Amino acid sequence: MSSHPTADVSVRVAWADDAAAVASLQVRAWQEAYADQLPSEMLAELPVDRFETAWLESIARPKEARQRVLVALERATVRGFAATAPATDADANPAVDAEVTEFVVDPAHRHAGHGSRLLHAAADTMQSDRFTRATLWLNAANDELRGFLTEQGWAVDGAHRELDLYGDSSVLVKQVRLHTDLSR
Repeated sequence: MSSHPTADVSVRVAWADDAAAVASLQVRAWQEAYADQLPSEMLAELPVDRFETAWLESIARPKEARQRVLVALERATVRGFAATAPATDADANPAVDAEVTEFVVDPAHRHAGHGSRLLHAAADTMQSDRFTRATLWLNAANDELRGFLTEQGWAVDGAHRELDLYGDSSVLVKQVRLHTDLSR
């Protein structure tokens, strides 16, 4: 028996009461992740209240039965979240292809196992929903997340896209897609 206390950590399906914590975490993570790519005024004005409303809707009344939001917890505190749904890419078959639409771990609590637990729970959830493949789009400059995902068995599949945040080409975010086989 170890003499060191272990953290009370888990992953579960999100509850409506988690929407505020998920929104707040998303804003903090985006402010960190996009600090070098997006205007600081845009990051400072991210609407936490609108994010919370959207997450509450997604959690309480998902548009699709296989749309899920999972939260990684340390005791009762949300340390990360993942959202999964049928994939919507043009080359996807939504009957068997899933997408991790959001994957966020609190920047102040990375490297504590929350990301691994969350990613494995998301994969298990997508498998339970009978998906055989999963994809995830990420910021092309996010080498840390890409490295983490590839260590977990995900691979770049060659797809890429540019998000035009203002619709006028003034702020473009380059993304690459990773995938993994869920059929194992």
